[in-house]
Amino acid sequence: MPTIKPISDLRNYGEVLRDVAIGSPVFLTKNGHGRYAVLDIDEYKEFEKMMAWRKLKSELDKGRQSGEENGWIAADEVKARLGERYGG
Repeated sequence: MPTIKPISDLRNYGEVLRDVAIGSPVFLTKNGHGRYAVLDIDEYKEFEKMMAWRKLKSELDKGRQSGEENGWIAADEVKARLGERYGG
C-alpha cells in the first residue's frame, strides 16, 4: 500500500523519509492532488535502467521495422559507411 502524505509534512522531513523504502515510495500531495514521489535511491537507479532499456528497445524495434520495410543493408556496407563517417 503506498504511503500518501500532504506536502506540508515535509516540515518534519525526517518522518517522511523514515517511511521511504525499496518498493514503498512516499507520494506527496499538493492541494489534494498527487505532485511528488520520494523514492529510495536504489529504486530510482533501477527505474533509470528500465527507462534506458525501454528507449533502446524502441530504437531497435524501429530499426528492425525499417529493415523489414525498406530492405537490409549488408554488413560490409555498414562498415564502409561507419568508416567514412567516423574515420575508422
